[in-house]
Amino acid sequence: MKKRSSGSGKTILTLAGFGLVLVIFLFAVNNASKGNIDRQQESLEKAIQRDVTYCYATTGRYPKTLDYIERVYGLTYDRELFSIDYQVQGSKIPPIIKIERVEEKK
Repeated sequence: MKKRSSGSGKTILTLAGFGLVLVIFLFAVNNASKGNIDRQQESLEKAIQRDVTYCYATTGRYPKTLDYIERVYGLTYDRELFSIDYQVQGSKIPPIIKIERVEEKK
């Protein structure tokens, strides 16, 4: 006579497989999100540099403030995601620009 196998072993394997697929999916989504933020930061750096260079080329001086770049050249960015440190060295010396990610509040 054959012994009937219980379905609990199959159920455990099914749940374990589903859990593994879920973990892999969440890992992939997290990595995609991180890559997206990296691309946003790179795009923001290029946009600021482009605006600063254009301002110098058209006016003969670098922008005095980041606010000026926002108003005149239409720079926009996610303030909840990035913090920009804009330090003016002089009208003929390029500013020091540092872009940092804002730490999430826990």
